[in-house]
Amino acid sequence: MKTYAPSDIRNVALVGHGGAGKTTLAESLLFRAKATSRMGHVSDQSSVLDYLPEEHKRGATVGLSLAQFEYRGKKVNLIDTPGFADFEGEKVAGMYAADCLLVVVSADSGVGVGAELAWRRARAMKRPAAIVVNGMDKEHADGMAALKSIREKFGKKATAMQIPMGNGPSFKGVVDILRDQALTFKDGESDKGPVPPEHAEAEAEAHAALMENAAESSEELLNKFFEEGELSQEELIRGLHDGILQGDLFPVFFCSALELHGISQVLDGIVDLLPSPADRPGITGEGGGPLKADPNGPLAIQVFKIAAETHVGDIFYLRNFSGTVKAGGEVYNVHRDEPEKVGQLFSAIGKARTEVPELSAGDLAVAVKLRSAHTNDTFGTKGSTFKIRPIPFPSPAIDFMVHTKKQGEEDKMGTGLARLVAEDPTLSFHYEEETHESILSGLGETHLELAVQRLHERFHVDVELASPRIAFRETIRGKAEVHARHKKQTGGRGQFADVHLRIEPLPEGQGFEFVDAIVGGVIPGRFIPAVEKGIREAMPRGAIAGYSMVDFKCTLFDGSFHAVDSSEAAFKIAGSMAYRQAAREAKPTILEPYLDVTVVIPQDYMGDVMGDVSQRRGRVQGMEADAGDQVIHAQIPAAEMQRYAMDLRSMTQGRGRFERKFSHYEELPRELQEKVIAEAKAEEEVAK
Repeated sequence: MKTYAPSDIRNVALVGHGGAGKTTLAESLLFRAKATSRMGHVSDQSSVLDYLPEEHKRGATVGLSLAQFEYRGKKVNLIDTPGFADFEGEKVAGMYAADCLLVVVSADSGVGVGAELAWRRARAMKRPAAIVVNGMDKEHADGMAALKSIREKFGKKATAMQIPMGNGPSFKGVVDILRDQALTFKDGESDKGPVPPEHAEAEAEAHAALMENAAESSEELLNKFFEEGELSQEELIRGLHDGILQGDLFPVFFCSALELHGISQVLDGIVDLLPSPADRPGITGEGGGPLKADPNGPLAIQVFKIAAETHVGDIFYLRNFSGTVKAGGEVYNVHRDEPEKVGQLFSAIGKARTEVPELSAGDLAVAVKLRSAHTNDTFGTKGSTFKIRPIPFPSPAIDFMVHTKKQGEEDKMGTGLARLVAEDPTLSFHYEEETHESILSGLGETHLELAVQRLHERFHVDVELASPRIAFRETIRGKAEVHARHKKQTGGRGQFADVHLRIEPLPEGQGFEFVDAIVGGVIPGRFIPAVEKGIREAMPRGAIAGYSMVDFKCTLFDGSFHAVDSSEAAFKIAGSMAYRQAAREAKPTILEPYLDVTVVIPQDYMGDVMGDVSQRRGRVQGMEADAGDQVIHAQIPAAEMQRYAMDLRSMTQGRGRFERKFSHYEELPRELQEKVIAEAKAEEEVAK
């Protein structure tokens, strides 16, 4: 494939609700543009874009896929993205790599939740967009009802470019409002003809409105429109292009991807109306910008996705915003502060790749065998400090404990999960010191199940997921003084240590303090650190439920020793004995972690979500409006948040989202403490 000027490139991300037919539309666009020799289908696993085994298994897209092809002398970089919430990170990566969006809406069900959420994100990103009503051949399809749904959800700037002729099995063509003609479909082809009389009046009104919208995109066109009352076809297309670029209108097309009806018109719309990289504002970032899409400008490339393929290794998806890099050339990884050699560069249609000589400004490409690149890294030239703003991937929303089915494979599991996390920024993995568990976090249960599947297939490690233990802590509310003596005689040199210990609470967050209050040498100085060591080693086991003890002070104020039998080991044992006895007498209690939770929902779901927060023992800290949504700030116990991602989706029909972070610890209610203590005792009995 040749090198294209930025003005001849269209970077388009397909977004929408799961099941709306995004991948089928992409397959039909590829076939109609003669980029593939046959129409691929998701249903029979012949799709060139849904090629992963897990996509075949689920019958749905789970990963971003790239399709690059030529149409009418322009290069189209089509990015197919998943529609389901568990794979939101893939969709976000595709949206940020694109210059414009194609939002797919089902003709039989209207705007789905996935399309709604993608639209909101697109507006926040200020991405130009077009809308495709797909599935016009379906039995219950209704094109005008779908258009009404679009305008209700997306606003009146959604502008129909066509009037559908028929619905469902009777969908036979469209009236092309832009070109004042009718297109009749048969066997995937279209015949041009005059507008049928029954559609003439509606088409004339729509064409006049379209021309007026186009004229409003610039002062020059507006003046001509007022003077002459019309625009030429070329001026009409230019005006619509500029209006789309400015976000003043969003063209709507109607098609049946399965029957290939209306697909050429969607392709024409992409090429004629959607903006190129040259039209878009320059990229900004840390250390400079904006940088326009100039092949001769300073180099600025972003890694927007990393994937792995068997027998190939890591695959790096690159978006070039400025400059040019040739295959075999060297770039500088500004984030890692080290050089990186770019070996081969490829254009891609799914997993099929064709080598290309260079990656120029505005274009996308795939690279392999990069040494140290991570998602969101910026490639520039040596000495550059410019870093492209990172893609704001959604944060993990659910945690599971993960453990190997076979002993001894923990290191393999850790290595494999580290690789998966490097590829997918919406996954995270860490070891929880307080509960001694490995924690895998993601966007939902399906997301984590897929990670486990990949761990098995790629790294040959079988693991299980389970609900994680809550990282409770223990502390004390009272004071206590105890006397502990460790004495053991075994027929030779014995063991002897005698300590008097005072324990008392400290303010929250103070941790642990040890005070040496020994006077008169009743305990020699060399033994005193052993007492502290014994306490510190016993602290993680708590006093009542086996959780780490925090925020207390121990004062060693008296004791005795034996000239022969006393030792550091003996005083260490005596120290731990004194601590455990004192802690049990000093009104011990259990603390639970609280999270700061920010929930964003439509107004309609406020009552349900607020009630749910209360049921989870949460406290609302504040509320505010944001772009038509309601934002709830609350503090909720971590123990009540395990299934919140799924529950919030259920309550809001998938429209709600949330973020969380650790806040603080609070005392667990007494009735729940009794339950935690009973569970700890039961586990202890099982372990014996």
